[in-house]
Amino acid sequence: MTAEQIAGLAPAFTAFLGSFRPCFARRDTFAHLGTYCRGLISDLPRKSVEPMALAAGAAVRTLQEFLTHHAWDHDAMLARMQRRIVEHHLPAPGERSAAELGVVGLIDETSVAKKGDKTPGVQRQYCGASGKIDNCIVTVHLAVKYGRFSALLDSDLFLPEESWDLDRARCAAAHIPDEITYRSKWLIALEQVDRATANGVRFDWLTFDEWYGGKPEFLFQLENRGIHYVCEVPKSFMCWPTRPKYDSTQAPFVAKRADNAAMWGKPFRGQKWQTVKLARQTLAPQVWKVKAAQVYLQHDGKPTDRTYWLIVAKNTRTDEIKYFVSNAPPKTRLLTLLKVAFCRWNVEHAFRLAKSEIGFGHFEGRNWKGLLRHMILCQLVLLFVAEQTDKHRGEKSGPDDGADRPGAQHDLPTLATATPQLPGT
Repeated sequence: MTAEQIAGLAPAFTAFLGSFRPCFARRDTFAHLGTYCRGLISDLPRKSVEPMALAAGAAVRTLQEFLTHHAWDHDAMLARMQRRIVEHHLPAPGERSAAELGVVGLIDETSVAKKGDKTPGVQRQYCGASGKIDNCIVTVHLAVKYGRFSALLDSDLFLPEESWDLDRARCAAAHIPDEITYRSKWLIALEQVDRATANGVRFDWLTFDEWYGGKPEFLFQLENRGIHYVCEVPKSFMCWPTRPKYDSTQAPFVAKRADNAAMWGKPFRGQKWQTVKLARQTLAPQVWKVKAAQVYLQHDGKPTDRTYWLIVAKNTRTDEIKYFVSNAPPKTRLLTLLKVAFCRWNVEHAFRLAKSEIGFGHFEGRNWKGLLRHMILCQLVLLFVAEQTDKHRGEKSGPDDGADRPGAQHDLPTLATATPQLPGT
C-alpha cells in the first residue's frame, strides 16, 4: 500500500479502536489505547513504552501505568476481538463454508529472548527465535485461518514450574496472581480452544506441531470436544498398524513407533507412494511422496476402539520425513488432510509480522499484567491489519517513493498520529 493509502486508514483505525470502548470504564484511560496502538503500528525502531510515549508527546509513566495498573478489562477485549472475527470473517452457524478447508485453528508457540531474570516467565529454555537454549520467555497462541483471512485469536504466557510457579515470592514480585500457576503448554492451548469456542468460533480443523501432537491426552481431549485435527507427531509416537488380539491372560500390549509402523506395518507394506504437490503463496510448490493408512492409537496402554489416520510424507527435494495423525473420518480426502497439516505457516507468518512490525517482543516491563496486555494489544493491531489487508486485497499500489528510505527521525506516521474524535468519548 502507498503512504497515501496508509494515511487514509486513519479514520478506519479510529473507528476500529472505538469498537472496544466498552472495555474501558473511564474516558481518559480509553484515550491511552489510541496512543499505545498507534505506537505499535508506527515505524519506531523500538516499540516499548518510553519511545512510543515520547513520540506521541505523552507522559512515559502514564503510559506505563495504562499497561500495568489502570482499570480496564483486557479479558473483555480479547472476547470482543474473537466475537468480531466470528461476526465479520467466519461463516455463520449453518452457513456453508466458502473456503476449501473451512475454518482452521492453528496452535503454536513462539519465544522472545530477554536479558536478566525479572521479565515474567523468563528462564533458560529452548528459544525458537535463536534455535538454542537461551534466556527467554515462551508464549502459546491460537490463530484462525479462513480462506485468505488469518488472525491471532489468543495469547498466553507459559509459566515455568520450578523457576517460577514454585517460587511464589518471585511471582509476587512480578505481580503474578496466586491463581496463575504452571500449566503444560498443551493445557494452555486447550484453554484457548475452549475460550474461542465459547465466543462462537467453530473450527472445522485444528493443526499443530509435533510437540503438541506428541501428547496423546491432548488429542483425546480435542476429540472429546468434537474437534477434528491433523497434527504432526514425532517418529516415536506409539500406535498399532493392526488391532492386536488380546485377552486378560496375555501380556500387556506393545505398540509400535510411528516410523516403524509406516515402514513395516501391514497397511503400509507394499503400498505405493503417492506424489502430492502442495502450492505455497510466495514460494515454489512443495512435492511430497506420501503413504497413509488407518491405525489404532494408544490410550491407557491399550489400542483405541476406532482407527485414526497415520500419514508419512517424504520431501522429494530434501528427503525430510514427517509423520501426521488425524481423527478425521476414514473417507476424508488425503489431499485435504495434507493441506490442513501444511497450512501452519500462517501462524508462523503472524509471529514474524508481530515481531518485525508490531513490536511484539519489545515489552520491557516486570509486570505480568503488563506483558499480557501488551500481547493482547499487539493482537488487536494485527487484527486491524488483517481486516484492512482482506478489504484492500487485489488493489494495486503504485510506487511509494521513499517508503523504504530511513529518515533522520522516527516520528509517528499519519495513521499513528491521527486523533479524530473516538466514538463514545
